[in-house]
Order: sequence, then structure tokens, then C-alpha cells
Amino acid sequence: MPEHSTPPTLGALLRGIRARNGWTLKEMSGKSGIPVSTLSKVEHDRLTLTYDKLQQLSRRLDIRMSELFAEGGEESTPQVTGRRSIGTMDRAVRVVTPNYDYSYLCTDLRHKRMIPIITRIRAKSASEFGDLVRHQGEEFIYVIEGKIEVHSEFYDPVALDAGEGIYLDSSMGHAYVVADGFNEALVLGVCSSADEGLIDSLMSLHA
Repeated sequence: MPEHSTPPTLGALLRGIRARNGWTLKEMSGKSGIPVSTLSKVEHDRLTLTYDKLQQLSRRLDIRMSELFAEGGEESTPQVTGRRSIGTMDRAVRVVTPNYDYSYLCTDLRHKRMIPIITRIRAKSASEFGDLVRHQGEEFIYVIEGKIEVHSEFYDPVALDAGEGIYLDSSMGHAYVVADGFNEALVLGVCSSADEGLIDSLMSLHA
């Protein structure tokens, strides 16, 4: 069988940053403000970091957020790596907002063309949600639990029950809210874009 290169995990990335700078775990902890025990678990791929901690790491170590989600390497030609990632909620990167709870799945894989997100929706009306959002690419939303209404700038609102989904142009203003009679809804979203900065755009928008 041909050998496949293994994409770096967040732990491998942190080890690389630490090695390049000649820092001990304690020194990196002091610079980042993240406990040694947490950094050690992340480096051994036993723990991931929340969005707030990733943002803190980026700011204090003076590295771009995209470096934590972009695959390194100098080759410009896409390689068949046979890579895979199991998406579990306990390893998801969580971003909590007034309208939504986002859980980014499979964050150990870099340079993804699709961004899978489990989202718990709490906003109950378009007015409560606020301005419609726009970002690059396209997305598919599938309702797992509850019922939602999809609002967009070019179409009338549409209701989706559990087991139904919608595919749309993400650059079109859009918003997902809970339908009447429900307190919350749970959906799976998959966002896709040819732009490698999609993860940055999404996390900045969602934060």
C-alpha cells in the first residue's frame, strides 16, 4: 500500500510552535496564559481548545487564527492522503452566542474544503436574531431536532421539520430561527468554499 502523509493535529501544531521557539511547556504556558496541564493534554491530542482559548493563544503568541486551522506544507498540488476524522462533541470547538451554540467538528484536520458544525438554535424570530448574515461559499443545513424557519433576502421564509434540509448560497443574507411552538432546534450545518479562509470567516462571524 502507498504511504500517506498524516495531516498535523492541533497538538502537533502546538508542539511545532513550541519547538521552533525553544520553549518549555511552562514557558509556553506563561506566554499564552493557558495552564501547563491543558497544553500538555492538547499536545498529546487528548483535549481540544475552545474558540476563546484559541483566540487567546493566537493573540498572545502573535500567530494568526488561520494557522491553527490551516494545513502546513509547501506543496501546492492537492495530495490524496486517505485522511479521516471522527467528529465527536467532546472534541468539538465550541462557540456560544446569544442566538446559537456552535460546535465545530473534526478540527484536527487542516485545510478542509467543508466545515461541519452542529448548531443549537435559540433565536425565536428574525427580529430577535438581528441582521441577516453573509459569508463566502455555500452551505447545507439539516434539521436533527425541532423545527426551524429559514429567512433569506431573496426568498420568503420557509419552515423545515426534523429530517428536512436546505442548500443555499451563503453570500445571500440568511438567518435560522426556531419555529413557533419550539424552544430550541438542533441542526447539522456543512459550509463549503474554495477560499481557504472559510474557517476564519466563520469563527469570526459566529463569535
